[in-house]
Amino acid sequence: MLKVDRLSKQFIERGRKAPVQAVSDVSFVVEDGVFLTLLGPSGCGKTTTLRAVAGLERPDAGTIKLDGMTLFSSEKKVDVPAHKRGLGMVFQSYAIWPHMNVFENVAFPLRVVEKRNRLSRAEIKEKVSHILNVVQLYDLGDRPATDLSGGQQQRLALARALISEPRLLLLDEPLSNLDAKLREDLRFELKRLQREVGITTLYVTHDQAEALSMSNVVAVMNNGVIQQVGHPREIYERPASAFVADFIGTSNFIEGKVTGRNGGGVYEITTGGGVLLASLAEEIPQGRKVIAAVRPEQIELTEGQADFRPGVWKGVIRERAFLGEALDYIVEAGSLRIKVRANSSLNIPTGTEVSLTIPPHSCSLLPDEPTQT
Repeated sequence: MLKVDRLSKQFIERGRKAPVQAVSDVSFVVEDGVFLTLLGPSGCGKTTTLRAVAGLERPDAGTIKLDGMTLFSSEKKVDVPAHKRGLGMVFQSYAIWPHMNVFENVAFPLRVVEKRNRLSRAEIKEKVSHILNVVQLYDLGDRPATDLSGGQQQRLALARALISEPRLLLLDEPLSNLDAKLREDLRFELKRLQREVGITTLYVTHDQAEALSMSNVVAVMNNGVIQQVGHPREIYERPASAFVADFIGTSNFIEGKVTGRNGGGVYEITTGGGVLLASLAEEIPQGRKVIAAVRPEQIELTEGQADFRPGVWKGVIRERAFLGEALDYIVEAGSLRIKVRANSSLNIPTGTEVSLTIPPHSCSLLPDEPTQT
């Protein structure tokens, strides 16, 4: 288990008087066998956090523990060197040894350990053959590493990181240099390997699709701070802030005021487009200003008139965009412009009157604050 507690790191940049706070009071736990992703935009502090765990950056404050062993503590003055932390790491650039073949690249970490701990040639061959089989490169052991495709090099870098049986695997945007189709294929491959090996993994990316499809747990970061930690579906369907709702996928942000409550914790929110219904467990006082975040694909679009009521609005199609498997519509509802994503089989011309049905469970109520970008 990896435990990061109140980690902070500042950098001094040339030409700036004040230091830049890269990471601020960051805390999270990665349980054994869990795949946790640090997700956020460039400059949010996710890579700095990963490098601090790896021992490649020295934090200003905080504690990092792995399986109960303290790797770093500002209070206790502990800072275990990177090469003694027993971690595996795959960088954005795979750092493949170009003068070695596939087998020798993977075997290299086993050959450079202290002589008293070094395995025999037969043991090294057995271990390397096994891990090459896991990453589906077994038949390519004799091939020069530079002759591999991008996806094969990514799997080779992963095999080299796993060969020493690290307690924790660190992955710093390992798919970012690949084309879109290969990146999509390797998401599933990487997750399969992680599950098969059962290794605890800390992953860094700015790609929302990667984080949602691969992770057991996602920690969304912005400006050096973790905004929300949770399972991918929880992060997507119940964002804790406007930033999370805006960064993960696409959302309509609808300003309104709490004007009533029905049974079962369903609130009425009066907005410029009509009355929304929002299902919420916690208490919200009457008259409070809120922002409702609603995903475009969670809104039902129907051509023609309907029985307009709270949660069902009248609108007019103003714009539309064909995306292949889906159609995006911009619907004018009262004073609002609402984005709706529908199956491409639903083909409604611009200027058509429609009804919008917004289910209560699809509305996430956020504090009345401006959307961060």
